[in-house]
Amino acid sequence: MAIALTHAPLGIEVLRRGIIFIDLAIAQIAGLGVVAANLYWPDANWLWVQGAALTCALVAALAFRWVERHIPAEQEAIIGCSFIVAASLTLLLMADHPHGGEEITHLLSGQILFVTWRDVLGHVPIYLTILLVWFMWPQVRAGSGFFVLFALAITSSVQLVGVYVVFASLILPALIAARYPNARLKAAWISAVLALVSGLTFATLMDYPAGPVLVVSYAVMAVLAITGRRVMARMSSA
Repeated sequence: MAIALTHAPLGIEVLRRGIIFIDLAIAQIAGLGVVAANLYWPDANWLWVQGAALTCALVAALAFRWVERHIPAEQEAIIGCSFIVAASLTLLLMADHPHGGEEITHLLSGQILFVTWRDVLGHVPIYLTILLVWFMWPQVRAGSGFFVLFALAITSSVQLVGVYVVFASLILPALIAARYPNARLKAAWISAVLALVSGLTFATLMDYPAGPVLVVSYAVMAVLAITGRRVMARMSSA
């Protein structure tokens, strides 16, 4: 729920800026930080791993902000290339790891059903801080503040739910919100919560991996919401 509520406004802003793949890129770069920290400091505590992931995400976010200001025409290409390079470096780091394939799967699709309450309580204050700053000081969204908040959110989210769910939870509710211009945030929040509840329920009942099911659930919710909006628009015009 913390991820769904936090990602909805961030995703709307991502869509407004037209930087769709920034979430994939920063999530993958933060994941690279997690992999590197666990590989080279296997006995490091949670704070060290979190610090490594956050440092990588912040450096990437501020670099993308610089690109946005100075070479905006090439921004999407640079973001996409950054994702591919970070993904390739992650694969190279895990190439000789005995459980490398499993670790990569966890990074991409997450292990939501195995997240502990300790994990949740460790990250929820970050989400609450982001939401507080986002709504109390909206001017922060205009400059580098957006990229910093975005990096903070993605750093936590990628460790909890994986890269795929991070992308789905940011972009698909935002696509729904775009069809409801008078209630963007409400539409994004409602669709995100419905997708989350239905997806986790289905994954639990059917004993399927929660991450991939959630991605599909977000996609189905987007199709239903967008199709329903079009049907309602046609009926009203008729």
